[in-house]
Amino acid sequence: MMSMLSARLHLLSIGRLSLIAATSFALVACSDPGNDTASVSSDAPTMQETPPPAAVEETEEQLVERARGIHERVITLDTHVDINADNFVSGNNYTMSLDTQVTLPKMQDGGLDVAWFIVYTGQGELNDEGYAAAYANAIEKFEAIHRLTEEIAPDQIELAYTSDDVRRIAASGKKVAMIGIENAYPVGLDLSNIEDFHRRGGRYMSLAHNGHSQFADSNTGEANNDYLHGGLSDLGREAVAEMNRLGIMVDISHPSTDAISEMLDLSVAPVIASHSSARALTNHSRNLSDDMLIRVKENGGVVQTVAFGSYIDEERRVFLAEERQRIMEEKAREYGFEILTSEEIDALSPVEQETYQQNLRRLFPEIEMLAPTANVADFVDHIDHIVNLIGIDHVGISSDFDGGGGVQGWNDASETFNVTLELVRRGYTEEEIRKLWSGNTLRVLDEVQRIAAEIQAEV
Repeated sequence: MMSMLSARLHLLSIGRLSLIAATSFALVACSDPGNDTASVSSDAPTMQETPPPAAVEETEEQLVERARGIHERVITLDTHVDINADNFVSGNNYTMSLDTQVTLPKMQDGGLDVAWFIVYTGQGELNDEGYAAAYANAIEKFEAIHRLTEEIAPDQIELAYTSDDVRRIAASGKKVAMIGIENAYPVGLDLSNIEDFHRRGGRYMSLAHNGHSQFADSNTGEANNDYLHGGLSDLGREAVAEMNRLGIMVDISHPSTDAISEMLDLSVAPVIASHSSARALTNHSRNLSDDMLIRVKENGGVVQTVAFGSYIDEERRVFLAEERQRIMEEKAREYGFEILTSEEIDALSPVEQETYQQNLRRLFPEIEMLAPTANVADFVDHIDHIVNLIGIDHVGISSDFDGGGGVQGWNDASETFNVTLELVRRGYTEEEIRKLWSGNTLRVLDEVQRIAAEIQAEV
């Protein structure tokens, strides 16, 4: 059932759609696919629909057709897609029909133009052995992404390093890959590794994941008020400066509130929340409070609202928080493995953590059958809230596909159009949808890289 706040947001959206219906835009024929990515900047000219006679009301068929035209013309960009390096080899890769939520055929079917593939490493021990294993895991994923774009399918997908690359590649008809780094743990204690990761294509990086890193506290400390640094460590503060120097966006998804606050204080460039939603609607520690959202706006950054069920539906979050552990332990016994505590998970090596997560994923379908279901409308409720709070220029879209993300209606890349359709239903204009899908993210990347160039020029 929709929460009171979600219902109010839905009513606001209906009112907004009614206003647009009153002016009644006419249909526009789809543009040439070869030219549908000509411009993505927030100040770029938009192809405007010609209004029909005022008395004509748009039909459902016309609305869907108008949404398809918009979806084809804008560049659609998802800032968070997890990967398994085993799916990036010659005999098993994203050109094929895999059971992953993202593949190149699914991107094609859904009209998803850009996927940020994630170099993710689970948090392990803060020692030399842990750092070495984490670094090896990160390099394996970097190399996997390069292998897909340079050896396996260079005619279908290309790696982008800048917003200009994105526009050029998308205009050529290829899909676009970009790289985000989830958890700076693999950097170890050697900050020169940040430059190495940048050279390999990393364009955003979070300083922590689920567990405190050598750089920052994690949001997971909130449950028991159990923190390691009280925000950032001294090394974390140095890392923020180094990311600003190199042109890597500082990702504030996953660290603790105090760590995020420090990053916003320290960063001289805009930040990104690569996959976070609104805490006012769903009270999860991974989401951002209204106060924090306002700070992101003041910083000039962007919040990539995430289609992760327990981050966007409060009933689902509560159910999973109260019932998941019992159900998982019961089901795990049936499958013959043990559910570990967070401390026990932290003690595993990165490879062991990934194996453990794979075992957990076997349980997800059965838990899903019992939990309340989140859908595209719930997801866009969060977009509405954040847009209404901090403005259209500071909001984007992410899925967290193959990392737990996906909702009814947008459960893999082939269903990407449904997000655009819901935005159109709520009255968002083509230019606003362009900003949400890619314009805002690319604007922030441009600004981060511009500031990096200025910093380097001063040396």
